[in-house]
Amino acid sequence: MAAPKFAPTDPTDQPRGYAPTSHIPPAWVSNRPGDLEGRQPVGRLLGRQGPDQGYVLRLARQIEPKVRVGDDEHIEDAVAGAVGVALRRASLFGRAPVIHDLTIALTVWGYLSDEPPGELVALRRPLFEGVANTTHHYTESRAIVDMVPEPTLRMSHNDVAAAFPARWRVLLGLD
Repeated sequence: MAAPKFAPTDPTDQPRGYAPTSHIPPAWVSNRPGDLEGRQPVGRLLGRQGPDQGYVLRLARQIEPKVRVGDDEHIEDAVAGAVGVALRRASLFGRAPVIHDLTIALTVWGYLSDEPPGELVALRRPLFEGVANTTHHYTESRAIVDMVPEPTLRMSHNDVAAAFPARWRVLLGLD
């Protein structure tokens, strides 16, 4: 490589050139410890993979003013629990989350209703308590996500809204 004119050089130095070496490195292979063989594992507390899952946080800020909570409930907990359900629904379809994923999650748990059934409120209150703090309540958050059955998640948001509140037990897989 040529040196700039202002760099001091010794005029008697021989220019360097390419010299082959006897060492040939081995071929690269992907064998990292974190690489998965086969498909994504499925099971309790493992979650679901999907593209652009962080977008759900923007959607959550957008829908937060519509969330209705009862006494001794917090909007942050309701949204945190619904975010997990929404991400699971989005991953079932292999896409990024959309607003309807959150709408379904909040509707199923009665957070978009002015008058949710009292039995549903009694069920959700201890489940959602503190889940906004995901550091300490990850297992509780995963339990909320796993309670919503896959057939409910595959329904359209209009069908879920039509079934709630009359069939809320069916939507949660309790009947």
